[in-house]
Formats: sequence, C-alpha cells, structure tokens
Amino acid sequence: MGSLSKFLPDGFDAGAAVAILAGKGRYPFVLRQKLRDAGVRHVLMAFEDETSPELWASFPESERYCANVGQLGRLLKNLRSSGAKYAIMAGQITPKKLFKGMKPDLKAILALAKLRRKNAETIFGAVADALAGIGVEMLDARSFLDSELAPRGLFCGGKWSVPQDYAEHAMHIARECARLDIGQSCVVSRGTVLAVEAFEGTDKMLERVAQFEAKDAVFAKTVKPRQDYRFDVPVIGERTVRKLAEAGVKNAVVEAGSVIILESEKVRALANENGVKIFGI
Repeated sequence: MGSLSKFLPDGFDAGAAVAILAGKGRYPFVLRQKLRDAGVRHVLMAFEDETSPELWASFPESERYCANVGQLGRLLKNLRSSGAKYAIMAGQITPKKLFKGMKPDLKAILALAKLRRKNAETIFGAVADALAGIGVEMLDARSFLDSELAPRGLFCGGKWSVPQDYAEHAMHIARECARLDIGQSCVVSRGTVLAVEAFEGTDKMLERVAQFEAKDAVFAKTVKPRQDYRFDVPVIGERTVRKLAEAGVKNAVVEAGSVIILESEKVRALANENGVKIFGI
C-alpha cells in the first residue's frame, strides 16, 4: 500500500476502518486529517482526561468510543462494537497515569501482572497482543504520516552555527539513553550533558534546562535501537519548539526518517521565527 503509506503492512485493507487510539496533543488531529485525505474510514477510541474534548466533539456519536486508560476490557469491547480492523496509537498518555489515576480492570490487571518490566513498550505491547486476540492489528504509528518525518540535513532556522562535534555528542548521548531505555532526548552544551529525558518527558526536561542558561546548547531526539514503531514514536511539534525557545536552546538534532515533525510547515515557521535550528542526522 505504498500509495497510501510505505509503513502499512502487506495486504492492508483500505476499505476497513482504522481506530485512532487518541492521547493528548495535536498528533491525533493530524492523523485524522491524513486518514480523511487518504479516504480511509476511521473511528475514535478516546481516553478519559487524555483525549481532547475538541477531537471528541468532532466525531459523530456512532464513530466515537471512550474508556479509562486502564480499562482494557472496555477498550476491547469498544473496538468490537466499532468494527475496526486496525488501530493506531496517536498522542501521549500522561506518564504518571501508570502510578496514579489508572483504574485497571481485570483484563488490565492480568496483562500487567505478566510484565517483568513496565515501560511504554511493554505495556502497549501487551495492549497490542490483546487487540490481536480480537482480530485488530496495531499499525506502525508512522502510517499515513510519511510526509511528516524529519528529513536529512538542515530543516529550518538558518545556517547551522554550532560545531559539529557538539551535535554529534548530543546525538551520541541521546542514542545511549535510548539504548538503556531511559528516554529518547537530551540536551548538551559544549561537551557537557545538561539533562536527559526520563519518565517525565521532553517538556519537563526542557524546563529543567532553562535554569542553566548554557551557551551552544544542543537538543537531540532519537529512537531506540530496536524501536517498535507501533508505540512511543518520538515526535516534535510546535510545543517542543516553544519549549526549546523558552529554555534558550536554539539548536536541535533529530533522527532523520524516524522522528516525526508534526505539522511540519507550522514547526518550520515557528522555528524560523524563534531562531531555532533543526537538523536531521
């Protein structure tokens, strides 16, 4: 199905419905528009206190369903009712929900009990297995977003002015953190690691970085060595650019072909406006 997206599986049924498992942010909105443009039928699987009320209101009542983050049984019931054959995860689920605010049902409790390690990949992997059990295939989260992937080279912001060594060091640290399953982003300054992303996420990391007022700071974002692209695909968007500008970080390197630049033209305009340079490696 290369005409729709190179990330779709062989034999993808373009006439079947795709369920958007919608978290926070713009990601679910962008995905919905891409599905519309492609003429692919889609339904909404919303999560309480996570999915945008605006997105929820934009779907007809017959094409939207809701569950708590921990209600795996309810999610499976909703998917059966919707008739969806595929599902795509789009948007972040608040990380702290794993510790506070989750209301797991029996199916979720049993699924979580089998996991030796609990992180985004293992938890969502268990969800994907449960979906497969009712005949719903979880798609690569980059599906239909081919045009939003970070290109190689300078994406925006004008001439790259930071020494290449600093950029390479930043990406090296990010890749090592990803390999160790700590996080997928970091910020370095002139050979010094200022901060690495962990469970709190990119935005909180950048808020910490702001206090240093470091020179030649470089933000890096990458993927895991064996990234499961069905879940936790790294994304930067307008909010990321604003956080970078607020933190005084004017240089960003991202993994070309893997990191999604969401609403890329808006990101380019905002980055240019704030003097933030984004470079794909």
